[in-house]
Order: sequence, then structure tokens, then C-alpha cells
Amino acid sequence: MASTAAVVNRKESPWAGGKSPFAVSYGKVMMWLFLVSDAFTFSGLLISYGLVRYSNHAYAGNVDDFTFSQEWWPIPEKVFEAVPFLHGMSLPLVFVGIMTFVLILSSVTMVLAVEAGHRMDRKAVQKWMLWTILGGAAFLGCQAWEWAHFIRGTEEGSIIEAFGGIFHGANLNFNQYGPPPFAALFFFITGFHGTHVLSGVLLNFLIFYNTAVGTYDKRGSYEMVEKVGLYWHFVDLVWVFVFTFFYLI
Repeated sequence: MASTAAVVNRKESPWAGGKSPFAVSYGKVMMWLFLVSDAFTFSGLLISYGLVRYSNHAYAGNVDDFTFSQEWWPIPEKVFEAVPFLHGMSLPLVFVGIMTFVLILSSVTMVLAVEAGHRMDRKAVQKWMLWTILGGAAFLGCQAWEWAHFIRGTEEGSIIEAFGGIFHGANLNFNQYGPPPFAALFFFITGFHGTHVLSGVLLNFLIFYNTAVGTYDKRGSYEMVEKVGLYWHFVDLVWVFVFTFFYLI
């Protein structure tokens, strides 16, 4: 009799299997765990950026025997002031502001896609997923232009005494705008985030395709849209912090 009662109690317990103790699916739990671990990675990178910036506040010295004329950490408004097709005009942070707006807008379209999935509205999911994909692709295109401009540099350039001339742009060894770590961290952190955006665009396209062929209608659930949506919102949220660290502070 006692053994029978124990079996019943185990079945009724939410930890006994067959029922999620968090009232969410296994896939959502795993996505949240992944996002938490990814958040630690980005946090470490941004904290490192802050520490390097603080240690280079009064930077003056040689890196591999090359002396740079810049002694202070670059001012974002002076570095990121160019806009495509508006050559010669100083528009501080306008272009990166447009990039940020596009990415945040893609989060809105993703919310609408998830909501349509809850209603099992396949056409609406297709429409909003397509807009989300276009928003992500537009952000990547803007980031590619910004990288190209950053690498190419300004017409004024910066004097590097070791070469006895003017150096333009930035790479992993030289930086027209200031200390070399600024360029190295910019490439690594924004590139790491851009890789996440690219992965998100590919996942969104996969969701769009599966929606178009009716995969989720056959399953009777659009939960995959919601799980990928969590990832996309995370990518957008991380950009807010990257934008703050690199462009505003």
C-alpha cells in the first residue's frame, strides 16, 4: 500500500518527469541557458574594453617601437561622424544611430511574428519574419560600410614618426584614431556581435522557409518562432550595450 502511494506521489510531482517544472518547454529552457552563457561572454568583453580604456586614458608610449602621435582615447563623435553619400559632412553618430534604429525595429517585427505564431497565422508570420530578415541584413550592410570607412580612415590621417609620414585608417597594428587597442577591441567586439547578427539572420531565414512550406502548421505549434525570437531580442539588447560603450561613453 505504501509503495503504491509513493508511485502516485512521484507521478504528481512536477520533478518526476513528463511535466516541466518551469511551465516552459525544454527548448526554451535550453535557449535561456545559452543566452545567459553568451551574456557572460559579452560582459567579459565589454568589461575588458572598459579596463583597457581606463589604463590608456593617458596613453603615451611605444608599441613594437612605433610611436603614435595620439595620446588620449579617441572621442567617438570625432571617429564615427561619416555618413554614406554625404562626403565631407560631419554628422557625429548619425549613421550608427540609423543602424541602431534599424536593429531595434527588427525586434518589433520579430515580436509581431511571434504574436502571429500564437494565432497560427502563417501568412502574418511570413510577412513579419521577412521584415525581420531585411532589418538584420540592412544592419549587417551598414556595419560592413562602417568597418570599411574605419579601416580606410580620414583624409587627414595621423603622423607616425617611425615611418616619417602620415598613416590613414586603422588595423590590428596601427590606428589613426588613437591607441591600437581601441581598433583591436572595436574589430573584435563589434565583429563578434556582427557574427551573432549574421547567425540570427540565417536562423530567421530558416524559420521563414519552414513557415512558408507549412512545417509549423503540421506540427501544430509555432514555438520555434518564439525560441529564435528570444535569440534575436538578445542580439538587439547586446547591441544597446555595445553602442553605449563604444559610441556614447
